[in-house]
Order: sequence, then C-alpha cells, then structure tokens
Amino acid sequence: MLTIATASATDIYKSKQSNGTVTFTDAPLAVGFETWIVDDHPPLPRDKVSSKAYPNIDRWDALILAASQQHGVPATLIKAVCLAESGMNPNAKSHAGAMGLMQLMPGTADHLGVKNPWDPYQNIDGGTRYLAKLIERFGAEYRLVAAGYNAGPGNVTKYGGVPPFKETQVYVERVMDYRGMFLTERPIDRRALDPSYQAP
Repeated sequence: MLTIATASATDIYKSKQSNGTVTFTDAPLAVGFETWIVDDHPPLPRDKVSSKAYPNIDRWDALILAASQQHGVPATLIKAVCLAESGMNPNAKSHAGAMGLMQLMPGTADHLGVKNPWDPYQNIDGGTRYLAKLIERFGAEYRLVAAGYNAGPGNVTKYGGVPPFKETQVYVERVMDYRGMFLTERPIDRRALDPSYQAP
C-alpha cells in the first residue's frame, strides 16, 4: 500500500468500508486505501529505490524465484521488470489498462492463460512466461528483452535494437539498472523459497 508521501497527484485510490461503501480518491487522507489506478510515469532512478518508496520491494521474492526456476528466466530480471512496471504493487492499473505486478495488458493476459491478473502468483508467472518468449527471440540481450516487454518485440525487430521511444529508452535503462542492483547491492534472498522463512 502506498503512503500519501509517495502518491502521485494523478494516482487513484480505492477504499471499501465495512458497510460496503466504496470510495475513490486521488488524495487519500486515511489508511485503508489501496492503489487502484497508477499514473503512467517513469520508474524512480536507482538511487531513489528504498523500502520506504516501495514497501513491497521484497514481498514477492518467493514467487519470483519460483517463476525463475520454472521458466528459466533470471530472477533479477523478473524482479527488475516488476519494480519498473508497478513498483511491486499488485493492485497497480495503468491508464492503458495494464494490470498488476508485471502490468499485463488484458489481451496479453488472455493469450498467456492468466485468468486473474490481480493475483500475484498468476501475474508473475504469466509475465515471466512472456519474458521467456522474449529471451527465446532475443537471447541473453536483456536490454532488447526489456525493450520488447515495454514496446513490443515487433518494434525491437523493426528498429534493430531499442526503439527510439523516450519512454522505452528510460524504461530499459531503469530495468537494467534495477537488475544490476538486485545482482549486487540488494540480492534476492534464496531462503525466500523456504516456506518457513520470514522476510526481515
């Protein structure tokens, strides 16, 4: 759940009261609100990444590691995409309609057989399978894989590399930077796969 301090001016928040009343706001003044629509904005630079900015940054590590093992995609790449796409928020929804942790578009979710894109397990599994398809196409050129995830593989092929779209170029740099961070400064704890492990 995002706090008021990290809210974007155009993010939309939703709260459901005990009597069933649902409230939407762009300025949550109390606890109990969850992000419903996230403003489309560039992910934070690496030096701004923290547990305060992203409270869920390590929450999904077990799911990420499991998807990595199952589909042969580096866990660091999966986590970097999750962070760049949604800030690790499973309730994130973009103005374009992309949903959940890995921001799956409805058509992509359907194609991947993801029945509930709001479910973190299904979302990460579906997004990872899509990354695996991109790796099949572009190999271990992870910059191209990230570009394909953001702008579509057709555009990567068309331009012979990262497409000349400002949003995609910023996105690719962030994903690569985040992946480096998860490889060195903030490694993913493999103990997260142990059901008895409690994250700090």
